[in-house]
Amino acid sequence: MPAMTVPALPDETFRRVLCVVAHPDDMEYGVSAAVAKWTSQGIEVAYLLLTRGEAGMPNPPEETARLRVAEQRAACDAVGVDQLTVLEHPDGVLVYGLDLRRDICREIRRFMPDVVFGSAFDVETGFGFDQADHRAAGLATLDAIRDAGNRWVFPEQVTGEGLEPHSPRWYLQPGFRNATHGVDVTGEPLRRGVASLEAHAGYLAALPDHPAPAELIPQFAAMSGKPLGVEHAVLFRAHDLQAPPDFDAVD
Repeated sequence: MPAMTVPALPDETFRRVLCVVAHPDDMEYGVSAAVAKWTSQGIEVAYLLLTRGEAGMPNPPEETARLRVAEQRAACDAVGVDQLTVLEHPDGVLVYGLDLRRDICREIRRFMPDVVFGSAFDVETGFGFDQADHRAAGLATLDAIRDAGNRWVFPEQVTGEGLEPHSPRWYLQPGFRNATHGVDVTGEPLRRGVASLEAHAGYLAALPDHPAPAELIPQFAAMSGKPLGVEHAVLFRAHDLQAPPDFDAVD
């Protein structure tokens, strides 16, 4: 095994994890294997999807939305996720703004996670230019984490909906570049992660030349395993929001 160059994520301290993504299938390209590991350890994981993915196939949008939400439910079952919330923001033209922040803030206050996972919001990634919905979702999630802890932001949720301010401790992003931590998913978690992507059978069938999940996911996980010194892993960029600032790291 290669030497470890990033540490393991301290997920033994996690109790609840909220994963916020734009579309059905966004969790299934690797991160769901870590989710399978977490749920097997008794960690409660919830998914918040901001759209129904209705623009992702050539079928009529309502037909596509029904298919993709059903497939997402099956994908959740494969990794032990019971709580799935799907909003109806428009797929393909997701807009960063107060409406999106408000909806994510509401779910943070409702579920009260100690960990929030959100999409990256860089324009350019190691795989090319990122899709616009992913960027909007990621930035709105970052801002909603701070919103959720301030009772004077979206106060109607506190006074009218009975929700309390809540501040998660951890904020996670995909660790394709500049990873800080990893999760060992060797064995059963990886198998369940593959099954979660396979659950999107109808969607994947509409994508020309899409690699088989049983080939694609282990390949990604093997690459990610090297920095962690294990066979298969998922990498994250993790931010401890309660840690004191490291002024020594500032130039």
